[in-house]
Amino acid sequence: MLGLYFLGTSSGVPTKERNVSGIAVTLPEPKSWVLVDCGEGTQHQILNSPLSLSSLKAICITHVHGDHCYGLPGLLASAGMSGRKEPLLIVAPKEVEKMFYAVKDSTDLHLPYEVKFVETNSKNGYEVEDVSVTAIELSHRVPSHAFCFDASSSKRTLNRDKLLTDGIDRGPMWGEIQKGNDISLDDGNIIFVADYLDVESVSERIVVAGDNDDPSLLSDVMQSADVLVHESTYTEELLEKVGSGPQHSSALRVAKFAESCGVKNLVLTHFSARYHSKNDGSKNSIDEVRFEAERVYSGNLFLANDYDEFALLEGGKLALS
Repeated sequence: MLGLYFLGTSSGVPTKERNVSGIAVTLPEPKSWVLVDCGEGTQHQILNSPLSLSSLKAICITHVHGDHCYGLPGLLASAGMSGRKEPLLIVAPKEVEKMFYAVKDSTDLHLPYEVKFVETNSKNGYEVEDVSVTAIELSHRVPSHAFCFDASSSKRTLNRDKLLTDGIDRGPMWGEIQKGNDISLDDGNIIFVADYLDVESVSERIVVAGDNDDPSLLSDVMQSADVLVHESTYTEELLEKVGSGPQHSSALRVAKFAESCGVKNLVLTHFSARYHSKNDGSKNSIDEVRFEAERVYSGNLFLANDYDEFALLEGGKLALS
């Protein structure tokens, strides 16, 4: 099952409660994960998490702004110093690659593993541990993308009624059938798995968006998505005061879009540093963001905090671990 682990949920600058952007997408393969964005301090956040740099399979950078990529050189250096040897795929804008090599060359950084930079392109797909990753163009001051993670698996269910009807009682044979093994009996007959095991294909999709002022750009991929993770930098009132310059989204706009798509789970993140977590009714409480989204979205809503861990359960429901 796919999952999420939030390493940073602030926008622009860190706060005492939130680091800047970093999201781990955990993969079905045990302990494997992909990092989406790597703001300054991400490697320190990882130290306080169950994640390991040795199990990191790829890094996807949504766009070149510093709160999404300034932590990359340090994280890669630390991975090397901790003994990483496995090549690492990095999907990022060309400018991020230039930044990394400028730091690498000017600081005499040597990595004991290969870094494979691939420029973000919405026309190409990427495979990471049997999970398909595609990029979707967004609208921001600089080129920005969302990343769509698609995982497929098979759910195998024993047809217990048929087993009992055919005289196959509970026991070791049920376990072998569950594993997908045909069974040869002493009398020469064979119990075929296909007769007693129902196999259902299960698909999962999580969409993690970078900075974006037009959620509708994600319409095509959201039709079969289980989860949308989207920046909600401001409330609508504050966004109107700020104007179109920053090119961010409000909780209201993202929530309206999610409701129109019928997506079951919406996780808001990338909150302006002006919002605090106190529930005292004071101005600029994070609850302003929550209340705005709740007014128009009827699905499973979360406002992410640093170190929040989510699992996508059977039936497509996202749950906070």
